[in-house]
Amino acid sequence: MMTRFEKARVLGARTLQLSLGAPPLVQSDEVDPLRIAQKEMEKGVIPLTVKRSQEW
Repeated sequence: MMTRFEKARVLGARTLQLSLGAPPLVQSDEVDPLRIAQKEMEKGVIPLTVKRSQEW
């Protein structure tokens, strides 16, 4: 389970990747990179992970 801050960071990173030309990992009629990233997150296919330190 991701915190809202982790979710925002992952969506931001994936949105940047998409805006720089990375291929989308879901079929979509959307052209907005943020909307595509949100759909990817809903489907669970974003190729990013969250690493937490032991202090968490």
